[in-house]
Amino acid sequence: MDAIVNAANCSLLGGGGVDGAIHRVAGPELLVECRTLGGCPTGEAKITKGYRLPARWVIHTPGPVWHGGDREEPELLAKCYRNALALAVTHGARSIAFPAISTGVYGYPLEPATRIALDESREFLSNSPALDLVKFVCFSRGDLTVYERLFAEIFA
Repeated sequence: MDAIVNAANCSLLGGGGVDGAIHRVAGPELLVECRTLGGCPTGEAKITKGYRLPARWVIHTPGPVWHGGDREEPELLAKCYRNALALAVTHGARSIAFPAISTGVYGYPLEPATRIALDESREFLSNSPALDLVKFVCFSRGDLTVYERLFAEIFA
């Protein structure tokens, strides 16, 4: 993949889950670069080099913490996907891989989060032919089942 998306926290200084794994594999240079970025608000995205990762770029986007859906969580999550996709294209990426942003410790329910991820990607791809491949990397077989079911519905 040209770019992978990091489900980051707002500090961009590493954490657990996907964020921690990306920082561990990329090496200490990623943290050094992230320190220069001044953090990132929820729903926005910033890009760094991939360092020791097989991807050229890491796109960091802090997703919303789930509070029941009445604190702009759907809008903020949609912005994560839109901003990450736009940043990838701006930097010449032809492929991008996403985790299920906010569905881990941030508690966003998987099915509505997946629907947002797929809807935003479909909309972006219909307006921008710059990307050849958008991948969704699932944590579990159960997550994959939800993605496959909703993909068949949304992209039918």
